[in-house]
Amino acid sequence: MNAYEYILVKQIQWALNHGIPLIGSKGNRGRPAYTEELEDNLFQHLMPEVEKCFKDGDGGELTGNPSKMQAVHSSSALGVNIFQYWKNINQVSEIAYACGFCRKTTKRSKDIIFEGKYQIDKKFQYSPNIDVVIKNDLASRHKVFAIECKFTEAYSNREHSGLKEKYLELDIWKNLPKLKNFAVSISPEDNRFHHLHPAQLIKHVLALKKSFGRTGFRLLYLWYDAFGYEGAKHREEISEFIEVTKSDNIYFHALSYQELIVKLADNFRDTHGAYIEYITSRYL
Repeated sequence: MNAYEYILVKQIQWALNHGIPLIGSKGNRGRPAYTEELEDNLFQHLMPEVEKCFKDGDGGELTGNPSKMQAVHSSSALGVNIFQYWKNINQVSEIAYACGFCRKTTKRSKDIIFEGKYQIDKKFQYSPNIDVVIKNDLASRHKVFAIECKFTEAYSNREHSGLKEKYLELDIWKNLPKLKNFAVSISPEDNRFHHLHPAQLIKHVLALKKSFGRTGFRLLYLWYDAFGYEGAKHREEISEFIEVTKSDNIYFHALSYQELIVKLADNFRDTHGAYIEYITSRYL
């Protein structure tokens, strides 16, 4: 069983074990892997401002019937299930700590938004949509903690794009020589990476640098780990990208969802029991 199938089957069984009816991507057609109601796929109802974030985003996560977010293997649903809870109870610093952005005593993180848009250049029709953005207070060195979230995407059969050559013509590459050299190697086609999508991460770095400067942000790659060859190759590709960003003093790190959930459980089980029970039983 490959990694994609394993994750999908595990999520389908979670739903069936909890008596949650499933439908296909076209209702009566397609593999039953979508909940009939969006709320059945979430720990909590979408907060109005969170719902607006997704409606304003370019991913179309809430469009269609069923919507993308109704898939039990939805990356956006996983992100909401992990992060919205802390926004809802106004304890954003706790999840920032668990993600490895700051010390446990640091209380500078103030809000969480989803599908945050940050422009690279006006010449591009679309700006990168960053899955989760933790906003910090104005006195913070890092104005935002940005998070790119992956669930099954790294293990699907879909090919990912390289970096279009027009990005290499921008002036924003100043102080990023190693990253630009790396970008050239995956432009216009990326024939090197099969699980990681480095072109997407590069766009995130450029957009965040444009808005906050090279040292004004931190970027986390948060992914769902898998056993076997695919998981091992994914980790190798992540490590290679980390080395490139480190050479240019970009604050980039990576963390698996499993590591994050275990850290949350170790630190917050006694005070946030229902939340911890949900994420550990579903995603570990």
